[in-house]
Amino acid sequence: MSHTPTPEQQAVIDAAVNSKDNLIVSALAGAAKTSTLVMIAAALKDTNILCLAFNKRIAVEMQERLPPNCKAMTLNSLGHRTWAEVISRRLTLETNKTFKILTELIQKLGKREQEEAYADFADTMKAIDFGKACGYIPSKHFENAKALMRDDDFFGHLEEEPSLIQEMLIRNASLISIQRGMEGVIDFGDQILLPTVFPCMFEFFPLVMVDEAQDLSALNHATLRKLAKRRLIAVGDENQAIYGFRGAHEDSMPFLAETFKMRKLMLSVSFRCPSSVVAEAQWRAPHMRFPEWAKEGKVSRLVEWDAQSLPPQAAIICRNNAPLFSMAIKLLKNGRYPQIIGNDIGKYLLKVMKKFGKNDLPRAEAMIALSDWVAEKLKKSRSPAKVHDQEACIRVFLEQGETLGDALAYAEHIFASQGPIQLMTGHKSKGLEFDDVFFLDEHLINVEEPQDRNLKYVIQTRAKVNLTYVNSEDFFDAKATE
Repeated sequence: MSHTPTPEQQAVIDAAVNSKDNLIVSALAGAAKTSTLVMIAAALKDTNILCLAFNKRIAVEMQERLPPNCKAMTLNSLGHRTWAEVISRRLTLETNKTFKILTELIQKLGKREQEEAYADFADTMKAIDFGKACGYIPSKHFENAKALMRDDDFFGHLEEEPSLIQEMLIRNASLISIQRGMEGVIDFGDQILLPTVFPCMFEFFPLVMVDEAQDLSALNHATLRKLAKRRLIAVGDENQAIYGFRGAHEDSMPFLAETFKMRKLMLSVSFRCPSSVVAEAQWRAPHMRFPEWAKEGKVSRLVEWDAQSLPPQAAIICRNNAPLFSMAIKLLKNGRYPQIIGNDIGKYLLKVMKKFGKNDLPRAEAMIALSDWVAEKLKKSRSPAKVHDQEACIRVFLEQGETLGDALAYAEHIFASQGPIQLMTGHKSKGLEFDDVFFLDEHLINVEEPQDRNLKYVIQTRAKVNLTYVNSEDFFDAKATE
């Protein structure tokens, strides 16, 4: 695109230069929001600006584009530096801090309690880390902290209801973690939690700019209230708010606009999507437009498709993991090489499967072990749909061999595959773009749910040229018919 601002971009720049208003810019998918932030920074060349990016990669990329008066950072890096100044010592970043603390606590328990604690180790560790993201501080401790959650709120907020042992471990591990943070030993969660909830002062910037404002958590909002003391400009897309499940504020942008009394502006022209995809996405964003020079592209639905229907660098995107794993297996058998993006779910599923028994466990018995695992998870889970998706993923692999060992080997093979066809969930696709997007099993999206509506929009707007809807059941598996 040209460096000449569009009328909408110019309106944002003019508001930044000619007023002192706090601004919130609703920027639709592909609407050049980062370029607009760069233009604002260049127009305010005499202002010291902090630009907060969603992750380190984006911060580095933004810093390369921003003028010298602007510093691009993540909230983590800002928090790290601030906390070091508060406690007047160099910090030690210990990425396995939660693991170490939890292990120490479990080793002090009796044998039976240890067995129970180790069985739920991964879930307990996840809850401890989630507590940091929620601003949780155990009740009756650190009364000077402005905790966002204490015991009752936090434990009622967890995805799974914790056992008594888990609750004790979460509380104690959280306390020990804070104490060690006071001594200078921190992890990524502490970088934001500690300087936000404990008394401290952030470095002053006359202007703070925020990218991906729709993904801010309640804790991030609390950080901004301490940080943005004069002026705040934020950009984001409400229609891409899909991370509520991991702590993002579900109404982040409206909440931000109300808190800071922000003037609202719009970037509605997508420079990424072709005109056909823009028209397809207008069900969610009716005001979405495309530039005059946009490609037409193509939106289509395949009644039947096979491995050869996929261009070399295609992306297959689905709401759930199980259809992706099944499709990866089919592609591999049909001579196409896939790559599953995001290995966190893979690591978790492998751990679960290994608990079922030894490698020579027959498939039928492994299936029974899976059913038992699901039954136990559902007793505690407040998200049964997630449990059933995990169950479906594991079944995909158990069906590939005669024993549990066969299933594990096949799963490890699939997760290690590095082919050119990329498979990912809609959540993993955010921030990415591809010439050819295959939207797999659209029917899994529940458009009655706000976050699912947003997820459908996110998947559709990853397409730069072609958007193709396909269903798993319509795939012609040539190898299966031989």
